[in-house]
Amino acid sequence: MLRRREKKMVESSVDLTPMIDMTFILLIFFMVSTTFVKDMKIDINRPGAKTQTVSSTKAVRVYISKVGEVFLEGESVRVWALQGRLRDLLKGMTGKSVLVVTDEVVPAGRLVEVVDQARLSGAEDVGVATVTEAGEG
Repeated sequence: MLRRREKKMVESSVDLTPMIDMTFILLIFFMVSTTFVKDMKIDINRPGAKTQTVSSTKAVRVYISKVGEVFLEGESVRVWALQGRLRDLLKGMTGKSVLVVTDEVVPAGRLVEVVDQARLSGAEDVGVATVTEAGEG
């Protein structure tokens, strides 16, 4: 008599653990990288404060107009000449403070240029204010 061999059914299974681990690692990577991309965008809005106080008149005032022109003591000054002019004005002062009065629509690049020139001129304190915050004068 011939015996029939019973064929054993071999069950094979795929281990999904490495695939699930890899999926979570990719998910975390994309979450972290999109957070960094979002933080790199800088949106600067410089509105006036409601609780403003008029600043001191002892500071040298540098005005930046809406179109980006720089004024020192009522006359127009080029940005590259601002450092020398401010250095001359700050020589005799004890406080050595500069107040940059600007409009809300002035490009941030122009504002940074003027503040850098003021710091390079030897000013110990450089402040930024809008026209309503700084007051007349």
